[in-house]
Amino acid sequence: MSLLEDWQKIAYNQNQSQADLQKFWQNYFTIEKGIYELLLNDPDTEVKGTVKELADTYKIDVMPMVGFLDGINDSLVEKNPIETMDENTLVSLKFDKEKLFMNMIDAKADWLYGLPQWEKIFDEDTRKKLTHDAKSMHTVVRAEKKVGRNDPCPCGSGKKYKFCCGKK
Repeated sequence: MSLLEDWQKIAYNQNQSQADLQKFWQNYFTIEKGIYELLLNDPDTEVKGTVKELADTYKIDVMPMVGFLDGINDSLVEKNPIETMDENTLVSLKFDKEKLFMNMIDAKADWLYGLPQWEKIFDEDTRKKLTHDAKSMHTVVRAEKKVGRNDPCPCGSGKKYKFCCGKK
């Protein structure tokens, strides 16, 4: 079994009580926030090491490190092999700043995209633009105009929609 599967069994354990699961995630989010604070203090330096070395660097157990790697993977310049990694797999935390910020917004992780370190990375206008872009990624635009009751029927009969296909 891979480290990622082990992490998922712990993090999404349906046999735990709601209170235990909530406590687990609160603890994890505190760890996650601490790692991001350190990474964002020096965003242009690539942090590299084995999974175990990074866990030791951040003074955490391997499992929360695996969860962190899973969470940041879509924001990295080069994705890590999270599905197959073990404690000795060399991983990188080199992230795309814009993608990371937008992914944090998309995840509604205000405790992360609201970190003061972002103010040193992006000015206020850039943060607003990225926030807008992230939120509009999921906006659905209707391509076709809706047919009104009194419009000609789109089937081509020449009748009003309400007396033709709209009657059904």
